[in-house]
Amino acid sequence: MYPLEAQLRIMIDTIPALAWSCLPDGANEFTNKRWRDYTGLSQAEALGLGWQRTFHPDDLGKVMENWRAVQASGEPSGAEARMRRFDGEYRWFLIRAEPVHDQHGNIVRWFGTSTDIEELKRAEKELRDLVDYVPQLIVIRAPDGRSIYANRATLDYLGRTFEEFLEPDFDRTVIHPDDWDKVTSTRQWGSRAVQFELEARMKGKDGLYRWFLYRFNPLRDCDGRVLRWFVTGTEIEALKQAEERAQNENLALREEVDKASMFEEIVGNSSTLRAVLTRVAKVAPTESTIVISGETGTGKELIARAIHKRSPRSSRAFVSVNCAAIPQSLIASELFGHEKGAFTGASQRRLGRFEMAEGGTLFLDEVGELPAETQIALLRVLQERQFERVGGNQPIRADVRVISATNRDLKAAMATGVFRSDLFYRLSVFPENTLCQQKEHGAASVVSLARQRSRAAECNRALRDPVRNRNVFSRRELAVPRP
Repeated sequence: MYPLEAQLRIMIDTIPALAWSCLPDGANEFTNKRWRDYTGLSQAEALGLGWQRTFHPDDLGKVMENWRAVQASGEPSGAEARMRRFDGEYRWFLIRAEPVHDQHGNIVRWFGTSTDIEELKRAEKELRDLVDYVPQLIVIRAPDGRSIYANRATLDYLGRTFEEFLEPDFDRTVIHPDDWDKVTSTRQWGSRAVQFELEARMKGKDGLYRWFLYRFNPLRDCDGRVLRWFVTGTEIEALKQAEERAQNENLALREEVDKASMFEEIVGNSSTLRAVLTRVAKVAPTESTIVISGETGTGKELIARAIHKRSPRSSRAFVSVNCAAIPQSLIASELFGHEKGAFTGASQRRLGRFEMAEGGTLFLDEVGELPAETQIALLRVLQERQFERVGGNQPIRADVRVISATNRDLKAAMATGVFRSDLFYRLSVFPENTLCQQKEHGAASVVSLARQRSRAAECNRALRDPVRNRNVFSRRELAVPRP
């Protein structure tokens, strides 16, 4: 049973909103009692386009433009504008319009409501004023990344108006060109709903770029969809300059250390050692294989590491193998790896040292101790740049620089047939045999800085407890010269 017309009118006049209806052309045909009580206009005064006089002059143009767009689209819509009360005071309203269609789909009427949002607007203004006084750059963006708000600190830094800030591609005019790709690569507004950070340079009103740390925090609805992005920008220019100074000072210090000791892990200033390190500096950038000969304890591995560190392969692995410490029956497996079941105890596939050193450097210490069959396999790797695992038949490419070391006289070993001459000449493209002459010339041996620190630590412990650690110092170290 449908209510009577009088009951409908009472209901429409009583609902807590200003209600109205318009014809398809936008001419008003009805306003409820609340609308008339608020505006002070009669029904006759509001008819046609008379309702326009209730809007604030600054808002009327925007309201009419929006109303024409709504009429053209035929879709429901809403807008915010200030409406004049009967006493002359303007208050903010949220205005919504809904179309009514006939059976043919034509719009025959528009029904709408105007809801007072003055208190909400005042709360928003108070919050905006509070944000404007925060001494930090704050920006609000839509889910697709469009800027919709910037606080006063942001506009003051940029020296731009709010309207200029909202223009499309405004960000590109203030972000440093070198940082633009980084900024755009993180602009996955719609696909990511987690907070993240990035650092980029932004140009201020003085034309200078400064570093900022930007933090992006999403506001999500109950379904996890992003409603807004809240972005804060904190200037970190002083921190970046301090980091750059520290890096420059560190580079300068490293250069001084290199000049003073030539190599970071090697200490010594004898003419013999300097000659060795000069040759190392020349050969390091090349791909040549090297044989380092010298007595035990003269620092052959330190020389090999220094070559690797200054080579194009320095970012890859440095793998060291002591050929004398591995049983001859296992050396091939150690170098080239083995397949599962290749021999008793081979329960699974194992990578060899050549594969571990792929792209880097393999250091073969005491290479003169290699058995004959392993020498043949090593020669093939050096010649063909490939090898096979023990028990396998699949060739594996090897991109490895080989540096060898020995305390034996390999030429004498070749004369007796213990060491292959073809392997020797493959390994010794650049022979470095000056180390073996150090003791004969009285030069200082190569000493690792780590070894020095370890010795210093022992001495400190001994000084703290000289009774328990009385054997740490030799008689000569404890001797006090007489005046």
